[in-house]
Amino acid sequence: MARYTHATIDLNALKHNFMVMSRFSPSSKQVVVVKADAYGNGAVTVAKCLQSQADMFAVAFIDEVFELRDAGITQPILVLQGPHQEQECELTNTLNIVWMLHVEQQLNWINKRIRNNEISNLHHWVKFDTGMHRLGLMLEDYGRLNADYTHIFHPTTVMATHLASADEPDNNASLTAVNQFLSVMADQHSCLSIANSAANICLPESAKTWNRMGISLYGSSPFVNDEVSISLKPVMQLNSEVIALREIAAGESVGYGATWTASKHSVIATVAIGYADGYPRHAPTGTPALFDGVVGELVGRVSMDMLTFDVSNIENVEIGTKVELWGNNLAINKIAKQVGTIGYELMTRVSKRVPRKLI
Repeated sequence: MARYTHATIDLNALKHNFMVMSRFSPSSKQVVVVKADAYGNGAVTVAKCLQSQADMFAVAFIDEVFELRDAGITQPILVLQGPHQEQECELTNTLNIVWMLHVEQQLNWINKRIRNNEISNLHHWVKFDTGMHRLGLMLEDYGRLNADYTHIFHPTTVMATHLASADEPDNNASLTAVNQFLSVMADQHSCLSIANSAANICLPESAKTWNRMGISLYGSSPFVNDEVSISLKPVMQLNSEVIALREIAAGESVGYGATWTASKHSVIATVAIGYADGYPRHAPTGTPALFDGVVGELVGRVSMDMLTFDVSNIENVEIGTKVELWGNNLAINKIAKQVGTIGYELMTRVSKRVPRKLI
């Protein structure tokens, strides 16, 4: 028998979130982002669940394409970092890849192959930088690029950007970036992509031809402080169980380095999950988990395979008591805030040794 520790993946919640997000921009096509194994939820699982609804899937780089194609996923796949090597371009038609081109070297690679009739001239997007300063061509270079790469820059090419501050709804920088982008593109191209999850919810000006659904699809708020209430449902619930109990006296310590010492007689529950499973090692004392729905607090350092919680004030905790680390009743963003990170990181870090159970 295996340990109880697992991540439950709720496919009904996934479908619900897709419908909720689609309603914000009913005239847009939806790109379902499944990079990083669908944020830890399982890329193939998510793609198969939404293959009749999604217009396109998106991954970070070409390696993530192969798993989807091997599983029978047929929709176009947008590769967000574009080709890393020129020879990757040769797989454009074979794998039905849509490249996000963000540097001039990539424009050269693709333009040459379109000119030589080696690939379709529709298999690409072009990304422009509007303030993220991470990837993207500069808006002020649009005129020259449009003239130099005529096989790429045509009216139906998708022009895209990524907003740096969309997760801060009160930050006017996002609307400024949208307006800067549209001032260059609106009269030149009929196909645009601006909105990520956060922008799709709170910045209607960003909803264009294509939207890109990321974290919201998996039921986590894309906003830093959950400023906007939206009826998303958690897709992942991380579960474990109590595997040991002990009573310790005041003055006794718990875990490596004796970083926590009991101030009174305490009951300590050991839970079968640790940083090798993706639980954050830097989680501080007081980080909550639910023991059959009641809050217990983390004490002592996170170990590779185990956590320890103070359950002194919880009745009826015993070996085998079920524990929710995050999910339906304990928001992942609450844990992330306690730990000093974001829900994205927690979700994507859940390791392969944690089985995913589908419901």
